[in-house]
Amino acid sequence: MALIIIKNCFGIASNPGTWEVVFSSHISHWLFSLRQFSSESKITLFLLTWLLLWLPISLILGKKLNWKPFQPLSSAQKIPLLVPLYLLVPVLAWFTLMVEGTSLQDYGLGLNGGILISLCQGIFLGLGGLAVVFILEGGLGWLKWHPENLIELVKIALPILGLALWIALTEEFVFRGIFQTIFQQHYSQWISAIVASAIFAMLHLLWERKETIPQLPGLWLMGIVLVIARWADGGSLGLAWGLHAAWVWGLSSLEAAHLISYTSQGKDWIIGIYQQPLAGMMGILCLLGTSILLWYLGTPTINSLW
Repeated sequence: MALIIIKNCFGIASNPGTWEVVFSSHISHWLFSLRQFSSESKITLFLLTWLLLWLPISLILGKKLNWKPFQPLSSAQKIPLLVPLYLLVPVLAWFTLMVEGTSLQDYGLGLNGGILISLCQGIFLGLGGLAVVFILEGGLGWLKWHPENLIELVKIALPILGLALWIALTEEFVFRGIFQTIFQQHYSQWISAIVASAIFAMLHLLWERKETIPQLPGLWLMGIVLVIARWADGGSLGLAWGLHAAWVWGLSSLEAAHLISYTSQGKDWIIGIYQQPLAGMMGILCLLGTSILLWYLGTPTINSLW
C-alpha cells in the first residue's frame, strides 16, 4: 500500500513498463548531462572513479604485502597492486563509451589486422632505439655486458613480453586513447597532447617518488612521442602500443636478467640518474630520435588528420 501511495504521489502508474521508461529516461538525461561536462571535469571524474574503485583493493593487498599508501614500492609489491588497478580499466572504458556515445575505434582501438601490423612495427622500432643506446653506451665504456646471463634472458623474455603488452595496451588506451581524445573536444591536438602527457608523467609518482622525480621530463616527452605515434598511425594506437611495449619489455628484461651493469665512467646526467634511462640525456635523445623518425615517416598521415 505504501509503495502505491508513493507512486501515486509522483504520478507514476503501477505498470512495470512505466517504471522502465522513467528509469531509462533518467539514465539518458544523466548521461547527456555528463557528456556536457568540460574535458577537465571528465578526466577528473575518470581518475577519481578509478582511484576510489582501486583504493579498497589496494588497502587490503597492502596489508598482505606490508605496504602503506605513499610508501615506495618494491617490484614484488608493485605488480600485485598494479594488476587490480589495470583490471578496472575495462569497467571505466565501458562507462566512458556509455557517457560519450562512442566506440573503441574512436579511441584508436580498432579490432582489425592493421593494429597488429602497427604493433609489430612499433616493437621493432622501440627495440631498435634501445639497442642503439645501449650498444653506444657499451662502446663508450659506460656500461658492461654480461653475456653469461643470456640463458636467464631467454627464460624470462616471454613472460615479461606478455606483461609489457598488457601494461602498454592499458596505458595507451587510457592516456593516448581516452584522455587525448576527450581533451581534443575542447582543445587543440598539441595542447591536448601536452596536458595528457603531463598527467601520464605525474601519475607515475603514485608508485615511487625519489627515482621518479628526475624521470618526469622524460616521462612527459615519452607521452608526447607516443601521441605522435598515434598520429603517424592514422589515429590507431597500434604503433604507440608497440613502442611502449618494446620499451617496457627491453628495459625490464635487461634489468631482470642482469644483462648489463653500469661502470663509473658515465655521468649520471648522461646515462640516467639512479641508472634510469628516462632521467638521462641518452634516454631523452632516444625519444627525440624516435619522434623525428615517426614524424618524417608519418607526415602524410599526420597532415591528413589536421
